[in-house]
Amino acid sequence: MTKTVLILGASGLVGSAAAIEFADAGWDVIAASRRKPELLSTVPHRHLALDLTDAAACAAAADSLGAVTHVVYTAVFELPGLIAGWSDPAQIETNGRMLRNILDPLRTKARLKHVSLLQGTKAYGAMVAPMRVPAREAQPRVEHANFYWVQEDYLREVATADGFAFSIFRPQLIVGPNHGVVMNLPPVIGIYAAIRRELGLPFAFPGGATWVWEAADTRLVAGALRWAADAPNAVGETYNLTNGEVFSFRDMWPALGRTLGVPVGVDESLALADYIPAHADVWQRVVERHGLQPIPLKDLLGESHFYADMCFAYGATEPPSPIFVSTVKIRQAGFTMAWDTEQSFCHWLRDLMARKILPPADA
Repeated sequence: MTKTVLILGASGLVGSAAAIEFADAGWDVIAASRRKPELLSTVPHRHLALDLTDAAACAAAADSLGAVTHVVYTAVFELPGLIAGWSDPAQIETNGRMLRNILDPLRTKARLKHVSLLQGTKAYGAMVAPMRVPAREAQPRVEHANFYWVQEDYLREVATADGFAFSIFRPQLIVGPNHGVVMNLPPVIGIYAAIRRELGLPFAFPGGATWVWEAADTRLVAGALRWAADAPNAVGETYNLTNGEVFSFRDMWPALGRTLGVPVGVDESLALADYIPAHADVWQRVVERHGLQPIPLKDLLGESHFYADMCFAYGATEPPSPIFVSTVKIRQAGFTMAWDTEQSFCHWLRDLMARKILPPADA
């Protein structure tokens, strides 16, 4: 029997990866987003142009979604500057309303079997206090201003009322091929490297004190979403999700430099949120010289240059508190995929070069 999945936020980092994963597995895929996803150009799917903040548009769209059996919700609304907005009441309200706008009419039009909701490790309160190490899904909720709780409480309520299943995922630092999104580092790293090479400067690590991280490749997140759609032991569960190892950006920097064809120099503290826009003219020279896609710089960056400064611990003289999560629960439940994080970053940098978003390494 054909299963139909509605991917909400399909032009985003996880949404496009999920659409590819489900389509490759033979599902009927409806990809909903405001703009048509570039990465789905060769993937069998139906694109639905939809603004989730528009309740009337969502209600009208639901009339054509009666075949939907599964929903993957990856959409997110972020304010400019990114990090300050994470606790902003307007941002929290908007994200809660977006989920309600589509699920409320869909509940009456489709026969939903399963909904997957994407959160993140901010759920563990790292923005307000040091996290427990490792953070585990069974630990008590850390109450703080965050749209995760608004969405989760609503989803639990309607799932109970309607009798459909749901799963919640908390990936850490997602890495993939998308540009112009709110939190994806490879385009930012590649643009920074190209600017430095154009200026005759080394690819200096721009961050502060070494901060040890975990990451999740988009392919891993998409695989987990498809696994949960049919896994009985994923019903009603929340899962942390990472590649399965730790890393630091400073340690990874030489591998990134080799992939991008730029020499690594000594560290140089730089706020990429300021540095890259200030060198927009340099980037434009790079674009013209190498015949790259003529995409405005702001549309390449999204809000990810602000995210880069946070991830690289720009300005920090002491290592920030660790953000480590246990992934034992999902592995014991049966999802055991893992990725080499350094290879993941390098893979997606090469992908961006191949699609002429970034200049070639041998330039």
